[in-house]
Amino acid sequence: MKPKEILQQWISAFNNADVETLAALYSEDAVNHQVANEPVITKANIKEMFATEFANATMACQPENIFEDGEWAIMEWKDPNGLRGCGFFHIQNNLIVLQRGYWDKLSFQRLSLK
Repeated sequence: MKPKEILQQWISAFNNADVETLAALYSEDAVNHQVANEPVITKANIKEMFATEFANATMACQPENIFEDGEWAIMEWKDPNGLRGCGFFHIQNNLIVLQRGYWDKLSFQRLSLK
């Protein structure tokens, strides 16, 4: 599969809060680094992170642009509340080995307080 196709599966699973499908998209030693937070390392820990996040908040990813370059899929996104960010997904052998996300944590926290 192309990295863009893996990313589209990720978006679908994320928007359905489907932790099992999300976790299956990562390699065993994957790293998910949302730069506002400490990196989360290993598929098991990434799965736990998503389970916790979905239990604490309703989240949605609306892609604005998706790009592909070699082993990378890149996405600009927004959510229904106006939060915006971008994500970089390094994909090898049809699995995410590195995900890096950039978004404004203060804006997210302000939305959470409403």
